[in-house]
Amino acid sequence: MSHRTDRLNEQIRNELANLISRDLPMNDALITVCYVDCSPDLKQAKIVVSVMPANVTGTALKKLRKLSGFFNQSLAKKIKIRQIPRFHWVIDRTEEKASDLEKIFKQIEEENRK
Repeated sequence: MSHRTDRLNEQIRNELANLISRDLPMNDALITVCYVDCSPDLKQAKIVVSVMPANVTGTALKKLRKLSGFFNQSLAKKIKIRQIPRFHWVIDRTEEKASDLEKIFKQIEEENRK
């Protein structure tokens, strides 16, 4: 990936994080933009977000997708590129996987004690 794309990914991540915290009405959840991955042609961007608590993930994803156009317009005013990439929202499942692994390790540890 080029240095330019890396900088753009980071700039989009920062701007989206600010927009989400300011303009997405979800008082019962915390949404974090983990990272952004723009395609080489800069037409698409995978936006990976973490949502806490996990039980509102679906609602958060719906709202993010609904506000994509607004976010796109807001970014177009702040970032000087020809075209803002089309957003594809993805939920980061790292925390859930880590929790599952932790449970498995605890089970193994308990079985070894027996």
